[in-house]
Amino acid sequence: MTDWTTDEMPDCTGETVVVTGANSGLGLEATRAFARKGAHVVLACRDLDRGGAAATDVRGDVPDASLSVRELDLASLDSIREFAATVGGELDAIDVLCNNAGVMAIPRGETEDGFERQFGINHLGHFALTGLLLDSLRAAENPRVVTQSSGVHERGEIDFDDLHGEASYDKWDAYAQSKLANVLFAYELDRRHGDDLTSVACHPGYAATNLQYRGPEAEGSRLKRALMGVFNRVFAQSAAQGALPMLYAATAEAIDGGEYVGPGGLFNMRGAPEKQRSSDRSYDEGAAERLWDVSEDLTDVTY
Repeated sequence: MTDWTTDEMPDCTGETVVVTGANSGLGLEATRAFARKGAHVVLACRDLDRGGAAATDVRGDVPDASLSVRELDLASLDSIREFAATVGGELDAIDVLCNNAGVMAIPRGETEDGFERQFGINHLGHFALTGLLLDSLRAAENPRVVTQSSGVHERGEIDFDDLHGEASYDKWDAYAQSKLANVLFAYELDRRHGDDLTSVACHPGYAATNLQYRGPEAEGSRLKRALMGVFNRVFAQSAAQGALPMLYAATAEAIDGGEYVGPGGLFNMRGAPEKQRSSDRSYDEGAAERLWDVSEDLTDVTY
């Protein structure tokens, strides 16, 4: 295990970083770290008010932070296209894209485009976003795409016969499927476009963020929300610590495309970042190719 911290991040002056879900949790902490190193950070947030509050928070620590807040709803292909057109028009190049936003273990619902929400937001939204920003990424000298997965991907399977959980739905199975899709996408992106960019997957271990509360809140369960709060306080590492694998994947010189980064401590749930092996299913190139084709068809975004 390394002892890598944000102190070892290289200078990012002159670079542009896009972070989805930057208004809280891992995304907010990653934004703070990039800003400290001199990067211009685009906070891609569903709620502009929360995004603005996050920018104010970061500037409290980094007064000269270069930040812009732009609206992005990963549950809407129209919003993704509008964001990509706006940001692509504003920026000469994107050096790092952090596909970080997501939802976890929520009751079944559908996105604006009729996708099961976890698969639609966690995977399809980021698949479409990356494709639409591909030209801006290629314009950078050494671009990286970092896609946030989860250790839960290890229980995941891609159910191509019921991707959207219409025949049968379990919130944790759906989450695991979406997180496996994240890793399959990261690896396939590297295989297809590794000459143009570096694509890496990562996971935060168990980090205390608002993500854990969304499922209980969606269910209206005060008991589950309270229990999650206890687990976060007792077992989880901080959001700042949980952001380290993403930051390592985005900036470390030792990173190559098609790798997987996570915390190297107890059960890979906490600690400093290191390169790890993801699940056996995540290396299934046939499944990755099929998922890519299906994702292009569903989103109408072709790389």
